[in-house]
Amino acid sequence: MPEKLPFEFLLSPEFTRDPHSACAALREKGPVHPVDFPPGMDGFLVVDHEHGRPALNDPRLAKSISWAPEPFRGRFSAGNPVLAHNMLDSDPPDHTRLRRLVSRAFTPRRIESLRPRIQQIADDLVDGMAAKGEADLLDDFAFPLPITVICELLGVPAEDRDTFRDWSGTLIGPSLDEEGIRYRQEVNLAIRAYFTGIIAQRRAAPRDDLISALVVARDDDELLDDQELLATLTLLLVAGHETTVNLIGNGMLTLLTDPGRLKLLLDRPKLLPSAVEEFLRHDGPVARATFRFATEDLKIAGVHIPKGGVVHIFLGAANRDPKIFDAPDTFDAARADNRHLAFGHGIHFCLGAPLARLEAQIAFGTLLSRLPGIELACPPGEIEWNWGGSLIRGLRALPVRF
Repeated sequence: MPEKLPFEFLLSPEFTRDPHSACAALREKGPVHPVDFPPGMDGFLVVDHEHGRPALNDPRLAKSISWAPEPFRGRFSAGNPVLAHNMLDSDPPDHTRLRRLVSRAFTPRRIESLRPRIQQIADDLVDGMAAKGEADLLDDFAFPLPITVICELLGVPAEDRDTFRDWSGTLIGPSLDEEGIRYRQEVNLAIRAYFTGIIAQRRAAPRDDLISALVVARDDDELLDDQELLATLTLLLVAGHETTVNLIGNGMLTLLTDPGRLKLLLDRPKLLPSAVEEFLRHDGPVARATFRFATEDLKIAGVHIPKGGVVHIFLGAANRDPKIFDAPDTFDAARADNRHLAFGHGIHFCLGAPLARLEAQIAFGTLLSRLPGIELACPPGEIEWNWGGSLIRGLRALPVRF
């Protein structure tokens, strides 16, 4: 078995700046590596496509925290109780029922109907930026676009979006110190109170929004219970914007650091759909998949995974596997047969993928067509990445001028 990597490996500045090189070096040594993450437990990183893709849909790798050993199970459950019993962290048959109920209120037809409104939001945001000649693309565009869309889809006030941003960052970020743990508890209580009130309002007076649809969604006369509703709404709010924010930010950085890439999309806007897929592959917003727990002793690529072991499938590493992708470190807007894993694979494939793709195509198309001469407003080396062990890979800011 390869040597166990220390917990600090995933938190280091070097890994934060360039996880792709670090994962490539690991992949050359083998596809699976033990790591002390979470601290004191048997953790394993899967860094190739051949083993990562089937692992995402392996029934022996459960999502439910009930399969994790103590004391991690207790810490994890206490960390974000508002997310308990959400469909992302559940297994069949619970996952099957929850996903079926949510998907009925989250149909492709409903998503496509949002196209004009998403375009209007994007245009309004650019209108607000254009006169200034400079902007932080994250704060001024990449964040407000998807958070406004998911707020309107759910039926919650978009004016609360800064609060939602804080909640979201707290839920998906690490809480490694006592202060962080306390604040996460406060955020969980705030989210519970917020959505509990809205659920009660929709039961009394339904509206034409996703919350109302979820309140009445049935599966063989079985409704989502209050905790499932709370967890589903929290998950949709967080996942419904957080990944798209960083898809837009990471993708624009990819374009702005290479004039040739930018010119190609300006000259050939019909490449936007395939370019979005390549943004997802090349430097996607989800660095690694959520925890999976071994329900029995098993092996991945010959490496023994004990029952209760925590498996981390590094999507970013799998998406740059040279056995699957030609010139994997090269951004190719016209790449064909792009079998990336940015949205996962199998029963947990991202339910919001059509919305993310639609938002991204509109976002990139609007920015490129309406902000001529857009360029970075600082040296590329000054761009900072968020990481700290989070699932999400994204920028702290993206200053531009145009």
